[in-house]
Amino acid sequence: MWKKISRLNSGRIFDILNTIIMLLIGLIMLYPFWYILVGSVSSVEHIYSGRFLLWPDEFRTDAYTFMLKNKNVAASFLNSLFVTSIGTIISMTLSYMGAYVLSKRYLPARKILTIFLVFTMLFSGGLIPLYLLVNKIGLINRIWALILPTCLSTYYIIIMRNFLMTIPETLEEAAEIDGAGQLKIMMRIYLPLSAPILATVILFYAVGYWNSFFYATIFLNDSQYWTLQVLLRELVLMSNAAALDSASGTVLTENAKMALIIITSVPIIIVYPFLQRYFVKGMLVGSVKG
Repeated sequence: MWKKISRLNSGRIFDILNTIIMLLIGLIMLYPFWYILVGSVSSVEHIYSGRFLLWPDEFRTDAYTFMLKNKNVAASFLNSLFVTSIGTIISMTLSYMGAYVLSKRYLPARKILTIFLVFTMLFSGGLIPLYLLVNKIGLINRIWALILPTCLSTYYIIIMRNFLMTIPETLEEAAEIDGAGQLKIMMRIYLPLSAPILATVILFYAVGYWNSFFYATIFLNDSQYWTLQVLLRELVLMSNAAALDSASGTVLTENAKMALIIITSVPIIIVYPFLQRYFVKGMLVGSVKG
């Protein structure tokens, strides 16, 4: 009896300590975002005070007004929206088709093709050959350079392939008996059953496209094709507003930079809750099975 009570008490103590530790870790991870959010609606003096920003000294939206009214911010937002939406559609279409083919056990040389695919995860040509390739096909200083050269991820194809392999083959056999071809089976049978992994990979691709800035700094010379992340990078590196408006000599304040950080983060934060219920299931099944 006493041993049972002792086990119950130890279990409760562990749950309490585990909860406290997780709450502390969550607060540590959440505070930087809260700091940026508070700083974006605070005065510059409050930001430079050196104190922990737990609450704004005065609620101000002039930083957001300045950013949202700027034509370069609006153009960069549209560029980010175009790259994220079109890039995700292209990447998902190609990744799903490739994963579907590789999931078929009767595919000739399937293991060899999978090995070649995995090989690209370990070895690559490097940045210079990639730049030469992009330049050769005429994508330098074009917005498509942010989409086409990196529109496929081997890792996501493997995850989707493993998920599709968990779907019973009897469904495909039944569809073939009814006269369905491979295209119809892929779109009418496998696609609806793949909602968890599709939502997961869509989120990964969308976040990757939205947050990408490295290739834009390499392939784009014209600022009219800048995405929000590239513009934000320029503002963080520069101490004035020249990156926003070359005709303006005004100093770009810290709360304006923080406001742009929030603006770049909000779209993904809004999308995530709609896909979150698929996220865990898709990752677990896609990464373990197969």
